[in-house]
Order: sequence, then C-alpha cells, then structure tokens
Amino acid sequence: MKNKVVVIVGVPGVGSTTVTNKAIEELKKEGIEYKIVNFGTVMFEIAKEEGLVEHRDQLRKLPPEEQKRIQKLAGKKIAEMAKETNIVVDTHSTIKTPKGYLPGLPAWVLEELKPDIIVLVEAENDEILMRRLKDETRQRDFESTGDIAEHIFMNRCAAMTYAVLTGATVKIIKNRDFLLDKAVQELVEVLK
Repeated sequence: MKNKVVVIVGVPGVGSTTVTNKAIEELKKEGIEYKIVNFGTVMFEIAKEEGLVEHRDQLRKLPPEEQKRIQKLAGKKIAEMAKETNIVVDTHSTIKTPKGYLPGLPAWVLEELKPDIIVLVEAENDEILMRRLKDETRQRDFESTGDIAEHIFMNRCAAMTYAVLTGATVKIIKNRDFLLDKAVQELVEVLK
C-alpha cells in the first residue's frame, strides 16, 4: 500500500502549521502516523548548507533560478521520506517574491511528491493581518488586507492547477479566530 502524501498550504500567518501539528497529535491517539515535513525548512537547510542564506525569510529574496533549484532538491529529499511513512508537507502554494508570485510546488516538485490531497488553510484577511502583526518571531514584509486577499486567490488558483497535474483532491479548511478546534477536526477527517 502506498503511503499518503498530503500537502497543506496557506498564506503566511494563517496558522496552517498550528492546525497541522494539532491534527497530527489527534491522529496519533488513534494510531495513525504521519511525519510532518516543512518544505521551507528543507529548502532552508539546503540553502544554508550551501552558504546562500542565514535565516529562512531570506529564501524568498534569492534569485528565482536559485529558488527553483533548491525547490527541486527539497522535493527529491521529501519524496525519499515518503517511501518510509505517510507524509504531511507543510508549505506555501505560492511565494510572493519581489519579482512576482513563485509557485511553491512547480511541476518538477509535484512529479517528485505525487500528492494525494492538497489542503488549503484559510482565514479572513483581517484575521491573518492581525496574526502577522502579533508574530515577532518572523521578519515579514507588511501587506495590506487587499494584498492578503490577492495571495489567497493566487493560492487557490495554484492549488487547482496542482490538482489538475497530479489528480489530487483540493480541500479548503477555514482556520477562523477562536475556532481552531473545528479546523483541526476537519483536517483529522481529511487525513484518516
């Protein structure tokens, strides 16, 4: 039986990592195992090893060709992990760069990962903006609620394109303020 590969995406600050971690904790109680792999962390480790960046938020400012090369290496590394266990890939559907949106999962990465399900975690634009403003652990560029709405739209477009290329399904889960448990339960059901 093939291990599942589930890609979970969301704009920065939406809480997709929090939802994912809590869902995986719940699944463990039922004896269902997944390994969470953060695509950006794998990319960061590769880029840092090569001396290209010092912190993760510098990745999106690398030249697009460099980002693409690192994406491909990360995709191969994660595909190898999926041979051993079910994998949840925590990533971004699109990355907003100074030169425009870069697909988080271009064709060469999708070919390696072969995802079964793509999950979009979303929230209201103003909720995301407030979460970003409160998060002092990251060095994010300021974006308006309109910029966030555009990014969410681009993520949806990209996710459906990824699904067309792979045959994966696309699920949207809302991570609204004060309703984290609802989002977690919805993701648990998707991952079962």
